Amino acid sequence: FAKLARLDAPIGAHLLMWPCFWSAALAADAGAAPDLKHLALFAVGSVLLRGAGCTVNDLWDRDIDKKVARTRTRPIASGAVSPLAASAFLGAQLVAGLGVLLQFDDFTRALGASSLVMVGAYPLMKRVTNWPQAFLGLTINWGALVGWAAAKGSLEPTVVLPLYLSGAAWTVVYDTVYAHQDKKDDVAAGVRSTALHFGEDTKEYLGAFGGLAVAGLVGAGVGAGVAWPFYAGVAGAASHLFWQIKTVDLDDPEDCAAKFRSNATYGALVFLSAVAGKTFAVA
Repeated sequence: FAKLARLDAPIGAHLLMWPCFWSAALAADAGAAPDLKHLALFAVGSVLLRGAGCTVNDLWDRDIDKKVARTRTRPIASGAVSPLAASAFLGAQLVAGLGVLLQFDDFTRALGASSLVMVGAYPLMKRVTNWPQAFLGLTINWGALVGWAAAKGSLEPTVVLPLYLSGAAWTVVYDTVYAHQDKKDDVAAGVRSTALHFGEDTKEYLGAFGGLAVAGLVGAGVGAGVAWPFYAGVAGAASHLFWQIKTVDLDDPEDCAAKFRSNATYGALVFLSAVAGKTFAVA
């Protein structure tokens, strides 16, 4: 069950957590740090929701996973965990996640719960569109809305909208790189992805989405009234992101996996930038 929830691969929980942290940091008052209780809840909730999402994904994809070298040893595909047991485990994770969500106000609870529709629908996307990575971006970055809502009890579109779209564009970058690991098997299995859709032009597309990700961060910073350290930090995060795009070998699965995992660093850089930008901001 730990493998079903991907506890052995924490990068997915990090990628879900960072947009929550970014938003919480930008929502802090000028001169103040983000709410530490909220950050702790977001961290725990990210582990639980990521585990639930992986369980849903593996239930949907158990027949496809058997056809892909990297995924055929997953617990459901390999027969180590039955679909019935996985469904019960999914229920337990959702109940635990509900316990986290109930720590927030009603608006944040409703906003957070609404993401479950997209979590459940995401595995279908690789069957019906060449852009499942874009749908994943809209799903996994929902925390960019939730972090602000938890702090403020409402949403400020001039901050959360560019932040949310920045995260979605970032996800297209890292998950396209991730999908290049399986492109040969995906063709045989009939799975669709931006990796296959972009083909030989992948790096050009990734550069464009990387630019959108950085632009969204800048827009969110302007809306939140942050000080100059935020923009200096974002420049460093952007350098890291474009280093990934420039140096990744899209025909080397190990390098694709390494570059994918390095996005935990990008997320941390953006968070530290947001904290610094609010710490030095003037009310």
